[in-house]
Amino acid sequence: MAGTDEDAVAAEDDALYVLTAVLLTPAKFPSVLGDDYPEACAALGLAPLADGYGLVIGQDGSGARWTVVIDDVSLVAVAIASWDCGMEYDLSPDERTVVAALPGWPLAVAVAAPGVPAPHDPDPEAGDGPALTPPDTSRWGSAQRRLGADEIALQWAMWREQIDDAEFPSPNGGSGGNDGAAADRAGDGDGGDALSGRAPGNKPSGAQAPGDAAPGDNDAGNEPSGDKVAGSAQKEAPKGHTGIRRVLAEARAYVETPPPLGRVRSSFAPGDARTLRADGPGWSLVARTDDIAFVLLDDEPGEVLPVGRGPELPGLLEALDKMAVRPS
Repeated sequence: MAGTDEDAVAAEDDALYVLTAVLLTPAKFPSVLGDDYPEACAALGLAPLADGYGLVIGQDGSGARWTVVIDDVSLVAVAIASWDCGMEYDLSPDERTVVAALPGWPLAVAVAAPGVPAPHDPDPEAGDGPALTPPDTSRWGSAQRRLGADEIALQWAMWREQIDDAEFPSPNGGSGGNDGAAADRAGDGDGGDALSGRAPGNKPSGAQAPGDAAPGDNDAGNEPSGDKVAGSAQKEAPKGHTGIRRVLAEARAYVETPPPLGRVRSSFAPGDARTLRADGPGWSLVARTDDIAFVLLDDEPGEVLPVGRGPELPGLLEALDKMAVRPS
């Protein structure tokens, strides 16, 4: 039986115009949603499955925002990789892989589907529960702190070149750069890892805002920019920074008692190094296993605190890397 015009209109309204997609897995999830994988899943009302999910973000024929959750993680990973390479890829999930269709978008997306009305939330009765909305990043808080850490991980070289290794003096007066000889002064002789300072205050452009690049730029392309992170210029680093000591102590505790999945993640870096990312209540740490670390705190808006190598940081980073979640 031939379909009616009303059937065609209904089918068009139900179609999803895909704008972008992101992974939600233990090793790769939008950090703006939480400090760890279970927390990010909880923000969407999802159970933290071991294999994770793919989030397909788009609009229906009426322009309403929808986030389709699928369990075919490989499909979304291939789509993202193709888009990142500038290739076209038709992301069309099989209905059997759909876990949920959630109204709204959990991330800020700056683009819209052509030929349909402007993005808007669906009618309340169209979805189960309130529409998803991106976390508030207009002011400093946990979401903005995590985005700042994302930016540092993406723009490591730019942030690293702002740090003068001479700011991390060794006990014999030499440089405390990458040779591991930095003074052990983050604490008051209590085993703190290094002299800590503040990164100079220029503001990098940060991660691209959603829609500034081709769909599928993953976390960096689908979350708000972390460009509000700007350390204040400070030549002389403070000794015994309590926030740094707390972060290093909690990071050490992760080695002894594994935290929730995704709190510590390890990703590729140039050479034989790894980029480490660790988060905790009120803090984020970004480090290279062969270099220094940067710490961001909820309690210090916009500040980026560098932590020199010292005698203990290399061992801590090595231990964290061994227990970290890695991309498959």
